Amino acid sequence: MLKDDMREILDGAVKAVLPENAVKEALNNPAFTSRKSKGKLVVASIGKAAWRMAKAASDILGSNITGAVVTKYDHSMGEIKGLEIFEAGHPVPDENTINGTKALLQHVKGLSADDTVLFLVSGGGSALFELPAEGVTLEDMQDITGQLLSCGADIVEINTIRKHLSSVKGGRFAELCAPAHVFMVVLSDVLGDRLDSIASGPAAPDTSTSGEALEIVKKYSLNVKPELLKVLSRETPKNLSNVTATITGSVTELCRAVSVLAQKKGYTPLVLTTTMTCEAREAGSFMASVAREVLTSGSPVKAPCAIIAGGETVVHLTGKGLGGRNQELALSAALGIDGLENVVAASLGSDGTDGPTDAAGGIVDGKTAGILKTKGISIPEVLRNNDAYHALKEADALLMTGPTGTNVNDVSVFLLK
Repeated sequence: MLKDDMREILDGAVKAVLPENAVKEALNNPAFTSRKSKGKLVVASIGKAAWRMAKAASDILGSNITGAVVTKYDHSMGEIKGLEIFEAGHPVPDENTINGTKALLQHVKGLSADDTVLFLVSGGGSALFELPAEGVTLEDMQDITGQLLSCGADIVEINTIRKHLSSVKGGRFAELCAPAHVFMVVLSDVLGDRLDSIASGPAAPDTSTSGEALEIVKKYSLNVKPELLKVLSRETPKNLSNVTATITGSVTELCRAVSVLAQKKGYTPLVLTTTMTCEAREAGSFMASVAREVLTSGSPVKAPCAIIAGGETVVHLTGKGLGGRNQELALSAALGIDGLENVVAASLGSDGTDGPTDAAGGIVDGKTAGILKTKGISIPEVLRNNDAYHALKEADALLMTGPTGTNVNDVSVFLLK
């Protein structure tokens, strides 16, 4: 069945981008191996994949390490010898975020030039690794993060604001580690793999400016206190001499894995983009139109095929329902492929948690819209209320994976027989 194929392809693709192998490969880098026996080695791991990255490092390096891990609630899988483990709020930071960050900073305090900080970074680090700058409170960070998430700002814009309100983002963590060297291993969740944007660039020279931060405030008419505008006007570090960085995973690799697995099952893969950033419901509608074109004309690819798009869409909140960008994309696609046979569409958050829900995304076919209609559920009305979760649940169309341990953006796939 198409849905079985879809689930197997997506499951295999996520496994292909789990961080363990990437960390092992990175730690064979001469830039790291030449330093690891010199002085003290501190492990600092942040993000949704922080536990798995830290565990892989621990397995390789042994027990002679210290440090801390800060990850999302329910993303830790047990103790790691020598490391403190904290779970905290995402996508909005909370008190545990502050506690975990402070503990991590204690481990990098007073290091020498012979010491090395192994900095393991994955998506979600922006919310999970935070200590507000002087003059900024946690409540300030929570408020402005909430505004940014609801206004449709993209991840680069959100992180530009975060960096300028933080004492650890935008290169400031690397400054706090100096004179120790920071060897940074990055699992990218930012399109284009910009080091200064992934987790808001704690150990990367910041290319964003205070002027850009203030323009974002103006662009989205954010409600920001005057004292925070003064903090946003402070510039971030533009040069860092104590950092070596390596990127080990990205949405491009995720799409490549989907392509390989789809081809093995007899579907010709077509990757439309790895940088999809439009409105989620528009992406679902567009990809559905491509599917219709394939079935009608055999263009731009003939069935059986897999139409693939990677990236990170956005959602403008107009209602008070429950859902996430992948669920909205899938539900919109259900409307676009209504009545079509031999088509299945799915959209998946690679971390296994789409928005503030326990679902990774949605999986729909040509019957989904009809099922909802018979239950008196209008897809356009659901989308207006941002309540895709409950609609997909009614149609048994939620993708449930649980936390995957990785985070390299989202992938949307249409399988056509």
